[in-house]
Amino acid sequence: MSIITEQSMLATMALQKDQAAGIIRPAEDQAEAGSFSDLMKQKVVSVNTDQNLASARTAAVETGESDDLVGAMVASQKASLSFSAMVQIRNRLVAALDEIMKMPI
Repeated sequence: MSIITEQSMLATMALQKDQAAGIIRPAEDQAEAGSFSDLMKQKVVSVNTDQNLASARTAAVETGESDDLVGAMVASQKASLSFSAMVQIRNRLVAALDEIMKMPI
């Protein structure tokens, strides 16, 4: 279980800001990470890990093993957002498949 500090949070936010601005680009080696199905499997595992971590932190707060209520709430929100994003991706994939199925041959 990793502890998020103020410095690590600021470093992550700075990295994401640079990535959003296009300053940091992925290396050419990382562009060929594998197939689409492999990528989706990795993301599903990641969402599942977030959900399990949130559940564990919430249970620890509820049983009194931990007093890190803020950490539990942040983990819960992160899990919720990652799950919502995955559902949106699934919905768009299903809509794209429907469009493909409607195309005339």
